[in-house]
Parts: sequence; C-alpha cells; structure tokens
Amino acid sequence: MRIALVGDRSPGVRAHTRIPHLLRALRERDGLALDAYWIPTTDADDLAGFDGIWILPGSPYRSEAGALNAARTAREHAIPFLGTCGGFQHALLEYARGVCGLRVAHAENDPCAADFLLTPLHCSLAGHEGVVRLAPGSLVEQIMGVEQTVEAYNCSYGLNGAYRRHLEEGGLVFTGHADDGMVRVAEIPGHPFYLATLFQPELAGDTGRPHPIISAFATAVAARSRAVTEAGRG
Repeated sequence: MRIALVGDRSPGVRAHTRIPHLLRALRERDGLALDAYWIPTTDADDLAGFDGIWILPGSPYRSEAGALNAARTAREHAIPFLGTCGGFQHALLEYARGVCGLRVAHAENDPCAADFLLTPLHCSLAGHEGVVRLAPGSLVEQIMGVEQTVEAYNCSYGLNGAYRRHLEEGGLVFTGHADDGMVRVAEIPGHPFYLATLFQPELAGDTGRPHPIISAFATAVAARSRAVTEAGRG
C-alpha cells in the first residue's frame, strides 16, 4: 500500500514531524501498514502508480506545478486523495484550472496575478482552532459521525468566495464550513475518496490516535491496493 506524501519536508513544519508517528499508529492500532514515500513538490511528476496521494501542509511549496500535478493525478486516476491546509488550497486551484477552465492564481504563490482563487483570510487561522459544520450525508460527515467538530488550523489563505459558485457548478462540493459560512472542506462526488480540508487533522490529539479523516484515508488506500492486486491476479 504505497502512498505519496507530497510536500517539501521540513523539521520546522509541525505536521511533518507528527505524520511518521501517525503512520506507525495506523499500523499498530488498525493494521494498516502504509508504505509512505516523501515526494518533494519538485519531483511530483509521476504519481499514478501510488495507491494514495496526500498533499501535506507547508506552503508556499517549492513547485506549485508539482502540487497541482499531484491533485490532478489523484482526480483523474481515481486515486484516494487527501489534501490538508496547503493541500486543500492547491486541490481547489487544480480543480478551478483543470475542470472549470478558470485562469486564477494563489495569492501566496503569484501576488501579481490578475485574479485570485486563494486569498488571505480576513483573520489568520495560524495556531487557532475553530468549529467546522459538516453537511449531512457528506463523506466527511460520515467519517466523523457528527455534524459539527472543532479542528486545528495553521493557515492564512482560503477560498475567494467570488469563485465558489464557479467551482460548485463545475462539480466540486463544499461540505464543511465555519460559523461564518467560509469553506473548510471540499469533496468530489463519485470519486473513491477525494477529500480536502483547510484544517489539519494531523494536528489533532496525540499521535497515538489518528484523526478519523486520516484513518478513513488509509482505509481507502488499502481498498485500492487490494483491488489493484486482485485485478492483476485476474
């Protein structure tokens, strides 16, 4: 069960230091032994052979194109996908460009662009927690088993609301929102597992008990790996 951890690994990014412990907990608690490969964004050009793709926090990335390719590969090849924080932002950017045909940019990556899909939040969420309301019947609500949760953030950019309708009309579904209605979770209906969260589930609790979203992602990776193996035998 091979997963690509896409991001520019740094000991200064708290999520990066916690993820190895979370992977160990998945193996010891849930029997999900994921073979993880850390892929710098500069090298994220051939990911179709992986059973799962996770775009990690840590933006601005060294290569925007690499992060976008990771999201596109997961979307087009039906590979289980998780994007957290910067991964959420770039999953939306890839969808806006690749599916909706929008010529938009990320303000952090290209501050001189004409139109921005991702813009600075009115109030930075770096180091904060906040309520997230989950849409009934959505993938994330089924995973969490509740319609409201409190999650940790470390970000300063989010979706420009002016483009929300364009993305929804293109098929992207927003299934988690803050109390003020700002988008916090996105999904692609019909995909085996495509979930992007502005919050960081890898920061929740202690590393011995992975967040339900991370466990669900690992389960989806395992299911794909089994299906690929069985198809090969057939």
